[in-house]
Amino acid sequence: MTYKDSGVDIDAGDELVRRIKRGVRSTFDANVLADIGMFGAFYRAQFRSMKKPVLVSSVDGVGTKLMIAFLMNRHDTIGQDLVNHCANDILACGARPLFFLDYFATGKLNPQVGESIVSGFVKACRENSCALIGGETAEMPGMYRDNEYDLAGMMVGVVDEKKIVSGTTIRKGDILIGLPSTGLHTNGYSLARRVLLQKHSANDYIDDLGATLGDELLKIHRSYVKSILPLLGTKIVKGLSHITGGGIIGNTMRIIPSALDIKIDWQSWDRPGIFEMIQRLGNVPEDDMRRTFNLGIGLVLVVPPVETDRVVRALRHKKERPFIIGEVVRRASSR
Repeated sequence: MTYKDSGVDIDAGDELVRRIKRGVRSTFDANVLADIGMFGAFYRAQFRSMKKPVLVSSVDGVGTKLMIAFLMNRHDTIGQDLVNHCANDILACGARPLFFLDYFATGKLNPQVGESIVSGFVKACRENSCALIGGETAEMPGMYRDNEYDLAGMMVGVVDEKKIVSGTTIRKGDILIGLPSTGLHTNGYSLARRVLLQKHSANDYIDDLGATLGDELLKIHRSYVKSILPLLGTKIVKGLSHITGGGIIGNTMRIIPSALDIKIDWQSWDRPGIFEMIQRLGNVPEDDMRRTFNLGIGLVLVVPPVETDRVVRALRHKKERPFIIGEVVRRASSR
């Protein structure tokens, strides 16, 4: 019996590397010091414009959104979701992305599917101006069902210590500005799948959404890096919240000082139709909707009242649609 007989095809792995080399190399910058295939990834730490550079990292997955990709047999967007999710996480600390590493595990390696996934990594890395400098492809027979896989990724970025966005300067009266999401992004899919796929198939065209259900659920978790980075050198932005699992309140409260709270005007933006559909078909309580989903707001900025108009104008210049969604208030128990 050979290794291939047991379910691991080394030739398929070599074929995947051959397919992805050109695309991966297209993300390299002058600081990438090693080609694909080394035992480690090398990135030159060169930050001459920073007095005290601090590395910021994030590791994550895309959860059960993968199951929608399996249903649709579409794998070119899920890699973008992962890169953008991690890029937004470090952005919330004030960091710009430097490089990304991925982990791709499957029961039986299909080089064409692997190439499609990595093409998503490449596209998002180029859009976020970071390098895809390493990864691991693991073929593990018996661990996954046929045509299924799992993904994880790690982003590393950098910020000058004095420009870290931590929320420590947030005060009562500061304003919350929300930026739109493209939909569910990468959170809440366990609830969404249970509700929606009992009533519809992924290929059903939904008039209210203007798309098939599967295409709606595969909308890419967008990146906010290009819109937000230009604002971060000014210290106008006191806090940033990437809205993932836990919703707007759960995530934003992570950066709010302990004596303070936030007040959200839930009517200040229009929720995308997918959220109304989930709530209606599943009879989901409003509190659970708010804790589970981003409800159409993917990033929250905390800014002083006197700078709100300036920030809104800057965001609109970047083709964003900012909403004033609330303010920072004193916590009731602290009055």
